[in-house]
Amino acid sequence: MKKPGTRHRARKRAVDLLFEAEAKGVSAAELVVQRREYVREDESIGVINDYTATVIDGITADSAQVDAVIESHLTDWKLSRLPAVDRAILRLATWEMFNSLDVDPMVAVDEAIQLARELSTDESPAFVNGVLGRIVELAPQVRAAQAAQPAARPAVEPHASE
Repeated sequence: MKKPGTRHRARKRAVDLLFEAEAKGVSAAELVVQRREYVREDESIGVINDYTATVIDGITADSAQVDAVIESHLTDWKLSRLPAVDRAILRLATWEMFNSLDVDPMVAVDEAIQLARELSTDESPAFVNGVLGRIVELAPQVRAAQAAQPAARPAVEPHASE
């Protein structure tokens, strides 16, 4: 099996932080700030990748919209009833499909399915694929609408270091 890349590890860390934040009832963005402070004292905590922080900040800022999109694409489910890790994966992929301009939306879907394989139940990859397969159809329109609004918060642009 191929070794996971930097972006995959950044996404996995984002899912971990989203999961932890929900379990603790705190903001994932606050956890990123906290971890960045802790790493100065204890490097074993691990540095938070810039892409992880960008994704977490974006999901935190757009949480109501991201959750509304996911909820509207669930069939016979409520977002609150899903396993927490599946919620985190769906939030990550949905935000990334709509906002990370250097990531093809289908790559975001594929990465989410892989994360579901690694972190969740045996049924989760197929479930995540089904939900995101419906959401991905919106990505071109959402990206075009954001590009047409110059006052809107900028989407994630490629980083030279990646």
